[in-house]
Amino acid sequence: MTTRFEVTAGFVPLLDSALLVVAKEMGFAETESVALSLVREVSWATIRDRLAVSQFNVAHILAPMPIACNLGLTPLAPRMIAPMALGLGGNAVTVSADLWQSMSDHGATADLDPGKNGAALEKVVAGRSGEPLRFAVVHPFSGHNYELRYWLAASGIDPDRDIEMMVLPPPEMPNALLMGALDGYCVGEPWNTAGVLNGRGHIVTTKAAIWRSSPEKVLGVNARWADREPEALIALLRALYKSALWCAEAANAMALAQLLSAPAYVGKSVEWLLPAISGNLLVADGVSLNEPDFWLPHTRAATFPWKSHALWFYSQMVRWGQVTHGPQNASVAENTYRPDIYRTALKSLGVALPSASSKVEGSLVRQTPVGSTGTLMLGPDGFFDGNLFDPDRLDDYIAQQQKLPA
Repeated sequence: MTTRFEVTAGFVPLLDSALLVVAKEMGFAETESVALSLVREVSWATIRDRLAVSQFNVAHILAPMPIACNLGLTPLAPRMIAPMALGLGGNAVTVSADLWQSMSDHGATADLDPGKNGAALEKVVAGRSGEPLRFAVVHPFSGHNYELRYWLAASGIDPDRDIEMMVLPPPEMPNALLMGALDGYCVGEPWNTAGVLNGRGHIVTTKAAIWRSSPEKVLGVNARWADREPEALIALLRALYKSALWCAEAANAMALAQLLSAPAYVGKSVEWLLPAISGNLLVADGVSLNEPDFWLPHTRAATFPWKSHALWFYSQMVRWGQVTHGPQNASVAENTYRPDIYRTALKSLGVALPSASSKVEGSLVRQTPVGSTGTLMLGPDGFFDGNLFDPDRLDDYIAQQQKLPA
């Protein structure tokens, strides 16, 4: 008799919960003998806490959060592993209509160029008197926080002195922008599109432009459960990989938007969801740009948990004073991501797998075939300012980052 695995997963209603939703709704979990229960939650703190007390086995979670938990930086921190990423990209930076007009006066354009638009924002900030601009992110230990800070600092703006940074739940951001309580925010979809449609917002750049092929959410796994139920975890990873393949098919874009629009999942209209899924991003009222790299659920090894991604997040935790750098902390961060489990799970599917577990982030300027167990294309993966992140030179990178505008 085939063993049936009971798995309970938490998720926050966002576009990049798609792999879990599709695994359940399209039968990929069932095919792998996984009875997958999905529980919608409103906050990342609740996701973290319910993992800690074993109410969830796994969860759709912010990519840096398992690292922060393992470093003891959060209350009720569960021991967590991340054996799979849930896609690349998916975030954007949206600003108010008033701030966009000021940025346009200083050379910003609608092409989402982070260098050009960051320079325009720096001029606005430098010429401003009175209260600083106010920007929101979803959590201190989020890719949103780190990519926004990285973009601002590389543009000559100190995120801790030149602007005010705050944490706000994604659904509150568009209305806060419309009411003038915020000047901008960095968030995942569909809340940038919502800001354009409901908040008169303007998308000025994207995660995929700040750091190409960069991670956003991962599968956070209660490590005690993973140790106790390794076969269940492997079956779930296979189901999620098949889900990623389905999500990546352009022909499935409308069906995916309709699935996610259900009240049990994201619960927002197809009009809000389809732009990011299709890559036809709505950047302002009546203005769309084709951005095929905005959210990648499968290509470029999008579900592979690179240790270099984990270490880059760690480097930003150090840079912004959240943790002290040292060999032990670096090791904890690096070993939170588990490509070994990913390889074990997918080996039987015969898919192309990276042969390395880390890479120099920013070294690939174009799509490049790499050595693996099959044909695999990686990149481009560069940072917009031309910097590289070599995980083998972590100490040097952290020292360099701390010397940049901060």
